[in-house]
Amino acid sequence: MKTLHYTLALLGLVVGAAGCGRAPDGALETARPTVRPGIDVLLSDSLHLVAGRRIGLVSNHAGVDADGVHDVERLQSAGLVIEALFSPEHGFRGAAAPGEAVGHSVDSATGLPIYSLYGRTSSPTPEMLAGIDVMVVDLPDAGARYFTYITTTASVMRAAGAAGIPVLVLDRPNPIGGRRQGNINGPDQRSAVGLLSVPMRHGLTLGEQALMAQEELAIDVDLTVVPMDGWDRSMAFDQTGLPFIRPSPNLPTLESLFHYPGLCLFEGTALSVGRGSSAPFEQIGAPWLDTVAVLNTVRAADIPGVVFEGVAFIPSDPGDDKFPGRTLPGIRLRVTDRSTYDPTVTAVHLLTAVWQLHGDDIGWFDAAFDRLAGGPALREAVAGGADARTIVSAWPGSLERFEAQVTPYLLYRP
Repeated sequence: MKTLHYTLALLGLVVGAAGCGRAPDGALETARPTVRPGIDVLLSDSLHLVAGRRIGLVSNHAGVDADGVHDVERLQSAGLVIEALFSPEHGFRGAAAPGEAVGHSVDSATGLPIYSLYGRTSSPTPEMLAGIDVMVVDLPDAGARYFTYITTTASVMRAAGAAGIPVLVLDRPNPIGGRRQGNINGPDQRSAVGLLSVPMRHGLTLGEQALMAQEELAIDVDLTVVPMDGWDRSMAFDQTGLPFIRPSPNLPTLESLFHYPGLCLFEGTALSVGRGSSAPFEQIGAPWLDTVAVLNTVRAADIPGVVFEGVAFIPSDPGDDKFPGRTLPGIRLRVTDRSTYDPTVTAVHLLTAVWQLHGDDIGWFDAAFDRLAGGPALREAVAGGADARTIVSAWPGSLERFEAQVTPYLLYRP
């Protein structure tokens, strides 16, 4: 029953690479030669890093090998001893709602304790680490600054370092590739949804972020990143040959991940981002939204790589309490060319269009929006009536400077 417990079929969270369909920019449905994620590389090439050591595994439903077999099964089948499991936001099964505190539990298949790092405790305690010789982190990333898994990884690194326990990060693809877009939050604007000073779309893998965190947050830990084999920064997830597993309940498709670095900003407004609908983070809406007027404005801006269409959707149990059960007029985004699409610039055009047409109806949640946006500057510029192109005009220069800063942490070729 252990195998059944950990198969993706039972979890119901997987879409095979072929099932991702044809990429909007014309990529073939058949994947490139399969990428080997860090778990496969560890067990085939670097077993000495964990052999004879009691493992603390930080992972969730997406911690699987190239065939979709979960890390727990792979590690135990290799004769390795897992002492305890640790889970990030959304829990070990990846089913908890965003922001929902998750309690500790016991894995029904193995009897192992599952310590939640997203609840009362955000960092492993000495008691949790007792008897562990090495911490192994295998978590998916969403490609956007706001995702909390690097925050969890850094907390594990700090706690393990303090206890003299080494940390291995098993690397995985950045699902939307290696491009960098958007603004960069300053060191004084770091938070759980912006731990590192990186662009909104950061273009890094979790392993690269861990290396950056170790250096720039001065985390004293013995850190090893086990890299992937076969991935390069030009590859989106549907070009890897790996099974696609949603990284969180409201990022169910690769399309949603491409929009997330931009549309997540609307979480800090009164507008719905489609939580509880069939297309979360692919659309925005509100009862008062004049979709015709907003569509006219954003279409006139001639934003590359994306088309907009008017829709209606009903958030069902959305989790953010935005208009549950109500039919909302909305705007749906569809990527037409990944190579030119910039979700962050697109989001600024949408924000300015909504503000110009509806003013205070946009309903800023100042603190929440500013955490996502890396400070108040973006909100204040939109509310001050600035043009979208003027707002984003400073971003390319800061991105160029970031390229030089981040180069020492890069593990994969452009």
